[in-house]
Amino acid sequence: MAYVFVKQSGGHIRVSSEPGDGTTVRIYLPRFTEPVVAMPPDAVEASVRSLGGMETVLVVEDDLKVQSTVVDTLSSLGYKVLKADSAAQALELVRSGIHVDLLLTDVVMPGPLRSPDTVAQSVTILPRLKVLFTSGYTRDVIAHGGRLDPGVELLSKPYSREQLADKIRQMLRSADAENVNRVLG
Repeated sequence: MAYVFVKQSGGHIRVSSEPGDGTTVRIYLPRFTEPVVAMPPDAVEASVRSLGGMETVLVVEDDLKVQSTVVDTLSSLGYKVLKADSAAQALELVRSGIHVDLLLTDVVMPGPLRSPDTVAQSVTILPRLKVLFTSGYTRDVIAHGGRLDPGVELLSKPYSREQLADKIRQMLRSADAENVNRVLG
């Protein structure tokens, strides 16, 4: 995650290690020279809240600290949030018949069941399910031949609360538009 953050920020990272002396990690980031204009905290909060919704999101994340942060964030935005610690547990929830609008899952999950397999089975059960993958790896590393499969959405870690809220709202808005088109046919 640190490597991805540094690269996305336009910096570089240098690691040196000597037996018996330990490891040193140096992170070099570009200097920001623009004047800083801060938005009032209530304006930022109002902006993020406007990106929320009332849909149900299933968060699949094995890192419990990350999971807790994402669940808290989505709950504060008004979403009903379900959580699963593994791909198998997520599939179990989907098979239970509970309604889920969006599945938010880490690309790499431990255990015998992989995230892409869980997604494939979940979409078979819930054809209108939207899926958002997250990963600490860059888009190029997890993609097939340098690109993701058509229709696959990815949010790279680390991401901000605003990025998460915006991406989920964007995906669910497109689902709303699809549903209106189906009704109007």
